[in-house]
Amino acid sequence: MMRILGVHGVGNHRPGQSPEAASAALAGIWAAALAGTTPVPADSGEAGYEVAVAYYADVLQRPGRQGEDDLDSLDAFERELVAAWLDECGLPDATAAGRATAPLRQALAWLARAHGLGRPATDWFVARFFREVSTYLRTQARHEARARVAELMVAHRPRVLLAHSLGSVVTYETLWENPSLRVELLVTLGSPLALPHAVFPRLHPAPVDQRGGRPPGVGRWVNLADPGDLVALPPGGVESCFEGVDREQPKTQPIHAFDFHRVVNYLAAPQLRTLLAPYT
Repeated sequence: MMRILGVHGVGNHRPGQSPEAASAALAGIWAAALAGTTPVPADSGEAGYEVAVAYYADVLQRPGRQGEDDLDSLDAFERELVAAWLDECGLPDATAAGRATAPLRQALAWLARAHGLGRPATDWFVARFFREVSTYLRTQARHEARARVAELMVAHRPRVLLAHSLGSVVTYETLWENPSLRVELLVTLGSPLALPHAVFPRLHPAPVDQRGGRPPGVGRWVNLADPGDLVALPPGGVESCFEGVDREQPKTQPIHAFDFHRVVNYLAAPQLRTLLAPYT
């Protein structure tokens, strides 16, 4: 049975659960999505995979800010990250992102209309995503999250590592920090690793001459990004900004018509099944 380790993205905090319980719950969801079934225990064998998920969302919850998932809760640095992201989204010159809440709401209203997205859900996602990204980038959470991933890699010994969204950033840094960790296949899903000004220049280790690289313990690295995934920007950025990323996968085939960033849709995608087939 193939051993897979998943590393989740933003929006996965499970209050009231221990990290171990949250990890097990997410592993069941991931295993079910990979198998195309309803949730099953990750180690049941029904999915054909032995799945574990590294859980770190609890370390991203900053005291006094729990439950603040609105645009008004963003601080100056978080707004800076949003502005950099909006630049990559093709924001019209006439639509100012700015630092004030009103221009930011104007920009997100344009984005929601342009991509056929629900406005409240868009505002919530942007606030949640950039709040968690900023917490990871500038607090002790960065070290704690990487330690969680490294610990589970040693315990689970996966052949395949699937890293979604912010989880791809955590995974990339973990693997560089721990070069003895080995994995045959790394698949990044909906990754913001190449996001200019916001994520890419802040990576550890820092890019050299505007280039990142495949971590030393990774046999093969493939990036999957729905062409409409607004987190995986710029399009084709991971492949063009990082050495050693496999270019064989098509970049134009949609993962999902609307929920293009949800991990369960990436996990159920035919492109991923094709990638995993040689490792079963």
